[in-house]
Amino acid sequence: MDARLNLFASPASGKLIKHFTSAGKVISDSALPAATQELVKIRASQINGCGFCLDMHTKEAAAAGETSTRLNLVAAWREATVFTEAERAALELAEQGTRLADATGGVTDEVWANAAKHYDEEQLIALVSLIALINAYNRLNVIVQQPAGDYQPGQFG
Repeated sequence: MDARLNLFASPASGKLIKHFTSAGKVISDSALPAATQELVKIRASQINGCGFCLDMHTKEAAAAGETSTRLNLVAAWREATVFTEAERAALELAEQGTRLADATGGVTDEVWANAAKHYDEEQLIALVSLIALINAYNRLNVIVQQPAGDYQPGQFG
């Protein structure tokens, strides 16, 4: 399967991805735990059906020491006992932030308050920004049908 567009050869998409990467660096350098960041990227990518991002972020998480049990249970995090309360709050915020069109009013006050119990203001800014950024990446890759399966951890530095 080939992508509809070659995002890696286009000067315009190269500029866009450079800015996305810069935004991602701000988030990855934040105090939001790295494991939580990967779990959120994986969950949003599952919801959006982005195989490319799922391939990338599950492999990156595994390379960083994430267990296969936790990776395999991200989609069923509500029933899984392997996630902390803070991770669960982040995953719920990620779901509601990804499914904005599915709920009138977007993210509920209850979900926001739960996340705010576990994360300080800077971490919440990083978390909200991460949810927005992974959704942008997902949409870009899904629209162009970016193939999945060949990603190698660290491939993009």
